[in-house]
Amino acid sequence: MASFELNVEITQNTWQLQTAKARFSEVFRRARSEGPQRITKQGKECVVMVAEEQFNQLLGKAHQPKSLVQFFRDSPLVGLELEFERDKDTGRDVEL
Repeated sequence: MASFELNVEITQNTWQLQTAKARFSEVFRRARSEGPQRITKQGKECVVMVAEEQFNQLLGKAHQPKSLVQFFRDSPLVGLELEFERDKDTGRDVEL
């Protein structure tokens, strides 16, 4: 009985292609509410349906600024006075 429950849990978010096509709205809803939904064809995993937010996180778009200018405008260092003093580099002595 325990192995049956385990199999149901493993396959709960897995759909055969025909079933996924027939119940697309449910697959879509579950991808948004429960997480990724795997779609198989002839017993092989082929596609995973995920919510847009999860997809963007996977691509790293969720935290990327729209532009480099916007990145600097949104920086926590805006308005901070920084001192950029360096010792003058006179080079080094090289024996030839």
